[in-house]
Amino acid sequence: MPAELIDTKTLPENAYKPLHDGEFYLPIVPASAKLPELTSRSIVWGVLFCVIFSVASAYSTLKVGQGMEAAIPISILAIGLARMYQRRSSLLENVIITGMGGASAAVVSGAVFTVPALYALHLDPHPVQTIFICLAGGCLGILFLIPLRRYFVCEMHGKFPFPEATAITEVLVTGEKGGSQAKLLLQATVVAAIYDFFVTTFHVWKEYLNFQFLPLMRSVAERGRMVFNFDAVSFILGLGYVMGLRVALIFCAGGVLVNFVLVPMIWFVGSHLGEVTVYPATIPISHMAAADIYRNYVRFIGVGAIASAGFVGILKSLHVVGGSFRIAMHAFRHGETPRVERTDRDIPVLTILLGVVLGALAVAAFFGQLHVSWTVVGLGLALTLLFSFFFTTVAANAIATTANNPASGMTLLTVIVSAIVLLKFGLSGATGMFFVMALAGMVCVALCSSGQFITDLKAGYWIGSTPAAQQKVKFIAVVASALTAGFTIILLAKAFQFGEAVPGDPRQVLVAPQASALKAVVSGFMSGQPAPYILFGLGAMVTVVLEMLGLSSMVFALGIYLPLQLTTPILAGGFLSHLVNKRAEKTGGEHGRTIRERGIIIAGGLMAGGALGGVIGAALRVLPHFKEEWIQTPFYQNMPVSQMLSALGFVGLCVYTYLNSMKRSKSENE
Repeated sequence: MPAELIDTKTLPENAYKPLHDGEFYLPIVPASAKLPELTSRSIVWGVLFCVIFSVASAYSTLKVGQGMEAAIPISILAIGLARMYQRRSSLLENVIITGMGGASAAVVSGAVFTVPALYALHLDPHPVQTIFICLAGGCLGILFLIPLRRYFVCEMHGKFPFPEATAITEVLVTGEKGGSQAKLLLQATVVAAIYDFFVTTFHVWKEYLNFQFLPLMRSVAERGRMVFNFDAVSFILGLGYVMGLRVALIFCAGGVLVNFVLVPMIWFVGSHLGEVTVYPATIPISHMAAADIYRNYVRFIGVGAIASAGFVGILKSLHVVGGSFRIAMHAFRHGETPRVERTDRDIPVLTILLGVVLGALAVAAFFGQLHVSWTVVGLGLALTLLFSFFFTTVAANAIATTANNPASGMTLLTVIVSAIVLLKFGLSGATGMFFVMALAGMVCVALCSSGQFITDLKAGYWIGSTPAAQQKVKFIAVVASALTAGFTIILLAKAFQFGEAVPGDPRQVLVAPQASALKAVVSGFMSGQPAPYILFGLGAMVTVVLEMLGLSSMVFALGIYLPLQLTTPILAGGFLSHLVNKRAEKTGGEHGRTIRERGIIIAGGLMAGGALGGVIGAALRVLPHFKEEWIQTPFYQNMPVSQMLSALGFVGLCVYTYLNSMKRSKSENE
């Protein structure tokens, strides 16, 4: 079908609805169409965006434990770039650019969830080792996901919401109509980059709000260990907007349970125990601040909740695994499946099997150079492949339903199980910690990559991309992101401390919550310390209760684990998204759709710009004579003034987002 006869501006009516018996979904670009797809233009821009957003995502994930989603802003940039060429880029080329660039957040998230723990443990990995962990994990995740594509993307059409893929598809399709989306995204990116750069790099005003300059808030914190915290930066606001109100409420509810129920309850009981020390802490509870109680007790409850929520996901996905094996075996025995249309063509199964074999050999060689026995190498390889395969299914399911990947919990579970198994075979100490964390790193990158890739494949399915083309370029993107991730983590490791501050080290701390948790767990196991199983069990029971109530246990568990200062601004972003979408629904028509679209675009810009501003600040910290006091306002140390100005600045970002979402596009005014 000639390109000029294809309507690429409107999704079919059944795009988001379950199909009736005998009904088929026909994408925007039909299988018979021949549009440019794998071109030098799409690949070069895809790699470039992958590198840029890998840097930004590394900083944001280390700071708040939540990687910025790159695919949405990249899809907007792809649309803007399409108009720079004499031959405007096709919709399929934009899908390739978006998919390749989106690999950045996935690969980097897997790396920074694990590799910083090696620095915190003073086991500084070589850059080549860091790159290999990212590369091996990313390739395994892609290879294991391909057999699952037809189930999640085709068979479950209309049954999984795919919120992120929906947003990307809407942006790409709407971009075909023209407009100023790219300019709006760049504007929001610049605003957020400037805002977060100054707030997080210099002494302009306080980034974190606790309002303890108010007597009531200070009294509640001191007497009851009930502490309210709020990180007033733009990229967390954008993240909450994209997540939406419902998910943000569940997410923040976990933090509310921690800060206003669990921590005060532990304090109430412990304050009556005098000088008694309760394991796993090393100081009495009566001497602890709220943060100490959280770090020594509550975070392990969050770990148990995350791990058990991951198990629930595995149980719910067992039928998926069986179905995928049947599809793969059918293709292996009979060649490609009967339907070989362009829009349903995957990489051949034999190629997938060969890739897995080569990947397994490379992983075995990596473990072998750590000077361990061949038995340990075999066990490590088996655990890597087993966890990577099963957690690929879990990640795809989670992304398809909630757009939240349970990477933290699944990686933690990998660390615990691997440490227990390998300890039985004599692996311990520094070598044991490095071995387990490298294994967990590959698994984490695999599940992060597979979760992000299922989003690409679903968006491509709606639009009419060639799955095999998407799969091929994904490997190129993984290589680019793996290289970038290694060097970015090295840069940040020189500029910051990971996890907790070390006495005498003047560098600021990047909290790296996932890596910090993994460090505590792996060091405890490999040093022979008993694990706090009772706290893990309490977290597991929280998951059981939530599942009985029919709620999203994984999102709630993440809320338990992450500090309240990160979940409260996410909730603010969720409320803002709700207000904008309600206004769009009330307005209706083309303007209503424009409101929703502009809101998503601005939120993506806040996420991208905020993270990039933080990375620029991180680069400055590498300078030998850098000081935060280079820019310091007279009122910075005045808590009432500094915190209130910070709150007003955050409110200003909300107002900016709301008002700019309400504006009419040029096409509407014409």
